[in-house]
Amino acid sequence: METITSEQPTVPPPGESDNLDDPVVPRRSPLRAAIKTGRPKEWVKNVFVFAGLLFSGNFNHGHDIFLAFVTFVAFCLISSAGYFVNDLIDVELDRKHPKKRYRPLAARELSERTAWTIAPVLAIVAVGIGFAVNWKVGLMVVGYGVAQMAYSLGLKQIVIIDVMTLAGLFILRVAAGASAVDAHASEWLLLCTGFLAAFLGFTKRRQEAVSELHEGTSTRPVLEHYSLPFLDQMVSLVTTGTVLSYCIYAVNSPLIGSQMLLTVPPVVYAIFRYLYLIYDRNDDRSMSGIVAGDRGIQAAGLVWAGAAFLLLYVFN
Repeated sequence: METITSEQPTVPPPGESDNLDDPVVPRRSPLRAAIKTGRPKEWVKNVFVFAGLLFSGNFNHGHDIFLAFVTFVAFCLISSAGYFVNDLIDVELDRKHPKKRYRPLAARELSERTAWTIAPVLAIVAVGIGFAVNWKVGLMVVGYGVAQMAYSLGLKQIVIIDVMTLAGLFILRVAAGASAVDAHASEWLLLCTGFLAAFLGFTKRRQEAVSELHEGTSTRPVLEHYSLPFLDQMVSLVTTGTVLSYCIYAVNSPLIGSQMLLTVPPVVYAIFRYLYLIYDRNDDRSMSGIVAGDRGIQAAGLVWAGAAFLLLYVFN
């Protein structure tokens, strides 16, 4: 095969498509392909690590900020290791998907041998960083990695369990962040985190189901067990659970009590805006893509963060 430099365009991998309408994409270098496979854009999910720091009142302690940031780095690395393993397992299915076939492994821009080398290195470094914070964080990073492996190897093919597993990973992030700064994670905060993660999981499954219905593809087996009416019911249920659990947490905030209710409006708006984009605008981007590209959700996030900071650190 002719060598193609990083400056030249390339079509989808040989044998994957003869459609002249396929988008022309630049071929990535091995380094860029490895970075892409690690999904750095998805690291935004790991900001949940900072929830314990913010709500414990320790955000003005430099050492605690450092420990929370180090924990954030550990979760970024372990999650990237999981993405490498996931893409290795799904490489053949990804090559049949209209969008996922452009992932580095599916497009043969990164060799599977290289990916199998990078994944354990990232995991070992992540675990080492976790234990450097404290043993609880280290164990949670290990647990996160094990759960990711279980998800990639089979749990993602089990209806409902797939989304519950993802919710558990978000709860682990919050719990680890709290443990890093020696803070107590409120039970209501953990419950709200779980509902929010389930909300993101079921909305993502709905996006995927709609996409496969329109494109006539079948690249995620678990979607065979999800009907759109059922997914709509689940989205409605977890949306309600997310809003109510956060409201209850806001009423019983450990530090400032019901004053946290002032942060409820931006949370509700962000959730409703997210639903609007998915249902009314048929937005099929990932959660990180939607958050990064929608000014309404970004504004709500900034208002929420600003209000929470003022209530917890200025007016308290």
